[in-house]
Amino acid sequence: MPILLQGHERSITQIKYNREGDLLFTVAKDPIVNVWYSVNGERLGTYMGHTGAVWCVDADWDTKHVLTGSADNSCRLWDCETGKQLALLKTNSAVRTCGFDFGGNIIMFSTDKQMGYQCFVSFFDLRDPSQIDNNEPYMKIPCNDSKITSAVWGPLGECIIAGHESGELNQYSAKSGEVLVNVKEHSRQINDIQLSRDMTMFVTASKDNTAKLFDSTTLEHQKTFRTERPVNSAALSPNYDHVVLGGGQEAMDVTTTSTRIGKFEARFFHLAFEEEFGRVKGHFGPINSVAFHPDGKSYSSGGEDGYVRIHYFDPQYFEFEFEA
Repeated sequence: MPILLQGHERSITQIKYNREGDLLFTVAKDPIVNVWYSVNGERLGTYMGHTGAVWCVDADWDTKHVLTGSADNSCRLWDCETGKQLALLKTNSAVRTCGFDFGGNIIMFSTDKQMGYQCFVSFFDLRDPSQIDNNEPYMKIPCNDSKITSAVWGPLGECIIAGHESGELNQYSAKSGEVLVNVKEHSRQINDIQLSRDMTMFVTASKDNTAKLFDSTTLEHQKTFRTERPVNSAALSPNYDHVVLGGGQEAMDVTTTSTRIGKFEARFFHLAFEEEFGRVKGHFGPINSVAFHPDGKSYSSGGEDGYVRIHYFDPQYFEFEFEA
């Protein structure tokens, strides 16, 4: 049986494990940031302070700090253990994506294009308190063409990989801000980007009903996983050639298809063969975020229904082999 986490009043926007996988962070379209023990689903605590929907969350490598970005036009840094707010970075529009670099010293976040404001990616060095106090990032990259809808740090913190509303992928240098690589393999918005455990590859999830696998350094497109619905999130198993996809209809179409209640599935594909080999039902609405536990023995999904479900794989999953 899955473990059901009920800690949000609204749709889940992102879920994320810390590096060890003992903690699971969840954020939603409410101001609450929750952290849970992944082993039993017990709630460890909440980070209180946001006043709007929280779009994104990240924890640094040694789980000292937590970063959140919200529609309340702020990005906030928290002490993971005490829940104390360490920094408040105000922005002109909603913060859509955020992340710590590998060393945990540099943070990046991107803002939405709205209310006459441009989409920007901002970089702060947490070792320099004046950047935080004066709210002056050491670098700010404008995105004039198509706003960023998903972004992650690339390997070694040398660049960030950003997915755009247009379906484009860009690699921005964290030193100079220039575009290092640009590709367009998706025809519609990229909803999610997640790296492999060793950071050599990443998987994208798109509104064009596909998820795709790319090389993190070259952005070379390697594999495509096709579905009949928009893909909201995709994650790579740390120890098997498996990828899990979560999605469903656009939220506004859900009410018109009541027969699909409880049938929103997480879908498992084989990385090499691009074949679907399993589905897990459960959510009463589209799945907005999926994540593999770092040990590969469980995964979690967060839904439009406001629930987070932790699923431990049964023994058959580990014995499963593709007949090539």
